[in-house]
Amino acid sequence: MVKDTRFWTSGQWFESAWGYCFQKVDEMIVLNLKTYPETIEKSLYFADVASEVVEETGVRIIICPPSPYLREAAERFSDVFAQHVDPYPPGAHTGSIPAEMLKALSVKGSLVNHSEKRIGMENVKKALDMLHSSALESIACAETPEEAAEIAQLSPLYVAIEPPELIGSGKSVSKTKPQIITSTVKKIKDSSSNVGILCGAGVSSKDDVRKALELGTDGVLLASAFVRAEDPKKFLQDFASVF
Repeated sequence: MVKDTRFWTSGQWFESAWGYCFQKVDEMIVLNLKTYPETIEKSLYFADVASEVVEETGVRIIICPPSPYLREAAERFSDVFAQHVDPYPPGAHTGSIPAEMLKALSVKGSLVNHSEKRIGMENVKKALDMLHSSALESIACAETPEEAAEIAQLSPLYVAIEPPELIGSGKSVSKTKPQIITSTVKKIKDSSSNVGILCGAGVSSKDDVRKALELGTDGVLLASAFVRAEDPKKFLQDFASVF
């Protein structure tokens, strides 16, 4: 096994072999497949759809299948993230998902602290540190602008702002409560300009995506609108056309 020579510190990736550092924030679409019935049936199909749309458009798309599908999804698509990572090292932690396990599965990163899997600020820090020490990317979720700014200080690659009352509602935060987005953008940019910002909760149309980008975010995080779309590929192509 070739040892990964990168390490993470002070909000940057460092490449120890060559001595340079970088943190690149892309505009992107993040698809959280959750555990819907459609997800159980079609997770790998959704990974193939994402791969095809990336090849056609060049837009970065991340897909987050449930953990049983991670290895197979990562074998057919390069931007696979876990839906959750635990703040523990490998060991006697029954049912846990350590960052080292994700690395072994060729997963590229993980969501952290989703509103349906909140872990508390202390564990957010631990989970981020473990992801970054394994050279994995991170998307940390927050419910309020204040929490988003606090998490940004921990140097995830992205913070996703998702008011929980709008998740799965079909009512996008970018249209329903745009002040939450603008407040989040200001607080994070004031405190940590290197952290990307994603808009989640209720994102269901390309107009929602366009509005989120206009408000200063770097992309969107969504779930049910994609998973339950009549034609997932066309749906994703429409979203990608906004970038």
